[in-house]
Amino acid sequence: MRIAQLAVLAALVAAVAVLAVGRPGAAHSSTAPTGRTITVTGTGTASAVPNEASFSFGVQTDGVTAREAQASNADRMSRVIAALRGLGIANADLQTQDVSVSPKWSNDGTPDGYTAHNSVQVKVRRVARLGRVVDAAVAAGATETSGPTFSRTGSSLYKTALQNAVAEARSKAETLSVEAHVQLGPAIRIEEQTPQPRPEIGVYRAALARTPTPIEPGKQDTQATVTVTFALA
Repeated sequence: MRIAQLAVLAALVAAVAVLAVGRPGAAHSSTAPTGRTITVTGTGTASAVPNEASFSFGVQTDGVTAREAQASNADRMSRVIAALRGLGIANADLQTQDVSVSPKWSNDGTPDGYTAHNSVQVKVRRVARLGRVVDAAVAAGATETSGPTFSRTGSSLYKTALQNAVAEARSKAETLSVEAHVQLGPAIRIEEQTPQPRPEIGVYRAALARTPTPIEPGKQDTQATVTVTFALA
């Protein structure tokens, strides 16, 4: 019986040894690419006409007291907001940015009343109406305007830019592999760089003597960058 048990144990040890020899890579594992590779970076862009824009309208008023300055400011800003709503701007597209009251000082350093300031950011979802929006806000009492900042919604601009970036990376890799006299294999690693927003800042002329204020949206560019590692055959 003792001899039989030793024989079985010897057989098991031999089988394990055969399996270990048959799988030399089993003792080491890695997710890193092995063999020869080439790494390139590609950048792609896509353009489209913006379909919405944002403006900031501000009101500044002065008063002998802080309450007087603030009351006058609130009245004028209320008229500005009412004018914007009258053009169909939704409440969700109006957002107050700043409300402040601060003392004024004369040149000799003595108190000279107070200044109140209020500003509101407006999102306009129909670019063709931008001129009318500016004119209405200024006519209602806005003393400061800033913008527009154009943007594009409801499109796959970034996806298109990403596809163009990958295509450029592959083109670079193919050129390099030809010059190096090697065969290009499949992509084995792709890294996308974090996209940075690139808002388009428009320029307009607030000519109060004539309306509507001319505003041209132009085109908006979206950019994507990827780093791709290809295997070399």
